[in-house]
Amino acid sequence: MTALLLILYLVTASLVIFPAAAEIRETKLESDTRTVIPFDEFGFTNTGVLDLKVSGISLSDTNPDIDLSQLGFFISTLDAWIHVLQQIQELDVTCALQSDLVKLVYSLDRLPAASPAGRAASFASLFNVTDPGQYTLLFANCLPQLQVSMYVQSAMYNVEPRSGHRVYLSAGSAVLPLVYFLFFLAYCGIAAIWVSVLVRKRLTAYRIHYFMLAVVIFKALNLLSEAEDKSYIKRTGSAHGWDILFYIFSFLKGISLFTLIVLIGTGWSFLKPYLQDKEKKVLMVVIPLQVVANIAQVAIGESGPYARDWVTWKQIFLLVDVICCCAVLFPIVWSIKNLREAARTDGKAAVNLMKLTLFRQYYIVVICYIYFTRVVVYALVTITSYQYIWTSVVAGELATLAFYIFTGYKFRPEVHNPYFVIDDDEEEAAVEALKLDDEFEL
Repeated sequence: MTALLLILYLVTASLVIFPAAAEIRETKLESDTRTVIPFDEFGFTNTGVLDLKVSGISLSDTNPDIDLSQLGFFISTLDAWIHVLQQIQELDVTCALQSDLVKLVYSLDRLPAASPAGRAASFASLFNVTDPGQYTLLFANCLPQLQVSMYVQSAMYNVEPRSGHRVYLSAGSAVLPLVYFLFFLAYCGIAAIWVSVLVRKRLTAYRIHYFMLAVVIFKALNLLSEAEDKSYIKRTGSAHGWDILFYIFSFLKGISLFTLIVLIGTGWSFLKPYLQDKEKKVLMVVIPLQVVANIAQVAIGESGPYARDWVTWKQIFLLVDVICCCAVLFPIVWSIKNLREAARTDGKAAVNLMKLTLFRQYYIVVICYIYFTRVVVYALVTITSYQYIWTSVVAGELATLAFYIFTGYKFRPEVHNPYFVIDDDEEEAAVEALKLDDEFEL
């Protein structure tokens, strides 16, 4: 318990270190030599607006004759950017700012003269987007080895035609606050049902059943904080601290869910009141990896694609997530192996066959859940139009909800526990089934 509190403290501290950011993004560049610097991505409607404010512009080359038209901000869709790269490769253009496929927001040669000796170090630009699409804000530096320093504040939003209100969520994400809140209500209903089951069958409820309730509660709170987070961003462009709660409950939800899968997979509380050394080692691996994954999630969410190590953080998060998913499968495989051996030696074939069948089902469901939420949902994000990106969120949450319901139903407390109540006919049928199973494997 002390170790868990220490981990929670470290994660909470890491959340405070990273500054809050949302659709209003503040970025500081120092001596950056990258040719193209990506900032935020946003789905605009035909009433989209980009509010760009840049200050503290400083260049390593102070020559007054420098060609500032080679430096500037622009927005581009992914398809257009691919064609721009082809144009540069074929030498049709020498700088992305020269392509007619991008939308030029502001080039630094438009900076007003601050004095006879130089130009101003700041500007503000309000750019209207009339062509709907998913755009990325980028900065182009087409002067080799030139170091650029500046402070960039960008705000992207769509204006509602009727009310005139600003919507700071992307066109495909504006419905997410409602989606998350509806799933929050669904988990509240599941928690209420589970509480009633525990009250009615409290004499047969194990400790793991109460742990299941905690997992559902953490998931519900995670969805509520995410709904509020998105709602505030939608209206104001800032999370107002709800992102901190979201990361905390996301951490608790992730830790508790993977721990629950490991505990069920080992048969803890159902089959035995203890964990073996190798099973404890799995928990010791999964929990720290989940801490790393949550910190990586914070870093990705707060830094944005403009950060130099953004791709590295993305790869770390993906690797850690895959390792966690693989680690939780081992206890289930061990339980299936142990039950198969016990079914042939302890004379309780029916009980062990029932346990074996249940753990096989759970193993398959866990694999399907991991595959769907990590692979299929990611594929939906990549192939779905930006206007319907919310459908991938709905698909992932529906899969998670189905997984929670399946786990609760299969491992619910029972007055007449099917693990222990058998008769002679079931025993004989189980022996025959095991023989057929062995023949099938051979």
